[in-house]
Amino acid sequence: MRHSLFGGLVLATTAVLIGPGLARGQAPWWSPPPDSYAARGQMDSDAGIPGQPAIIAPLPTGNPGGNGFYAFSEFVFLTQTFALGNQTIAVRGLIDSSGVVTGIPGTLIGSGTPALSTDTFGRRSFEPGWNVGLGYKFDNGVSVYGQFMQVLRQHYSAGASLVPPYFRSNIDLADTYLTAPVFNFSPDYSGPPTKTQLDLSGINAGGNFYGIWNGASVMTIDFYQQFTAGEIGGRVPLFQTEYSRVYGLGGVRYAWFFERFNWRTVAVDTEGRAFPAWTAYYQNTLSQRMYGGFVGCGHEVYLGKRFALSLDVTGAPLVNLAKERVKYELGDRTTEDKRSVNEWTLVPNVNADLNLWWYPIEGVQIRLGYTAMTYFNTKYMDQPVAFDMGALDPAYSTRAFRIVHGLHFGVGFFF
Repeated sequence: MRHSLFGGLVLATTAVLIGPGLARGQAPWWSPPPDSYAARGQMDSDAGIPGQPAIIAPLPTGNPGGNGFYAFSEFVFLTQTFALGNQTIAVRGLIDSSGVVTGIPGTLIGSGTPALSTDTFGRRSFEPGWNVGLGYKFDNGVSVYGQFMQVLRQHYSAGASLVPPYFRSNIDLADTYLTAPVFNFSPDYSGPPTKTQLDLSGINAGGNFYGIWNGASVMTIDFYQQFTAGEIGGRVPLFQTEYSRVYGLGGVRYAWFFERFNWRTVAVDTEGRAFPAWTAYYQNTLSQRMYGGFVGCGHEVYLGKRFALSLDVTGAPLVNLAKERVKYELGDRTTEDKRSVNEWTLVPNVNADLNLWWYPIEGVQIRLGYTAMTYFNTKYMDQPVAFDMGALDPAYSTRAFRIVHGLHFGVGFFF
């Protein structure tokens, strides 16, 4: 369950000040409420204080015995911060690597118009997922639980080919080619010897546009984001009135941001052929696993007609293990160049969870809610591509604020 600290404290203070003016309370998902047939003034096991009035529900819900196992399963529909910087990957044109065509090696032939960049991925999306958990509530109102959340992978893609917008190009058709500034690569990545008609004539026939990324015909990029989270925690009753309750939350938390950037380049010769040895792959993977303890509190108010409203808040200092993996690889898998780096950082985390509960029958709870999980000081790919193959070191930066948020809906059962 996703909680947050500040909002819960505010609601707790409100409960103390307003007291009986609040609506009748229900227990949160992971802690079954006491028997709804309990008499007014009877000691409630959640309160743990003799003489404290019991919470009166309009019908039996939860476990009448006040303890036992419970489980839940729900559908989530979340989105997260798009954590990728803006970088131009390729332009239109070719580079005269030999100098035979222009007389100056390294001269760009063509307009140099950006053809592929990371800002062409388009609109951001929400992705479905699931959240499941299991717990146990004791006679004194204390409960323990474990839960796991998985959101499906968010996938963004873009590409460029030998067809420029509206087929616009100079008479030499230079803008029908794609070029990226990769350098310090081995001869394994030289690509086809002939890419244009200029390679078929002259004393130095062939090799005038050296490298798979110089004068390529097709380039595609993909970016994946995936989020996973889990908790093992407990809930302790703090304060309750006849109509509402406040509880403390604590435990250990896990969160995982997995992001991967892929870039594929295909070079074609003058006969229209493309082989695996003339295809290059680039991959940048950033994996951030975060661990730490969390504390917080929550407040639930009974609204009537078998409905209740709750707000939970928690905060956690998470230790982040960031793994950076970068590599170039030839299409025929005969060679690759790669680099691996591990870093440790501290990531403060604040979670909030607002839920509307419905108790249709005894032992069953249904909820609809909004969750927001915020993380500070995480890493992201500022410049995902390292063009220097001799020193693979793409630019990573720190994102001050990252959020995963959206809706969830599910059902809980008590045994």
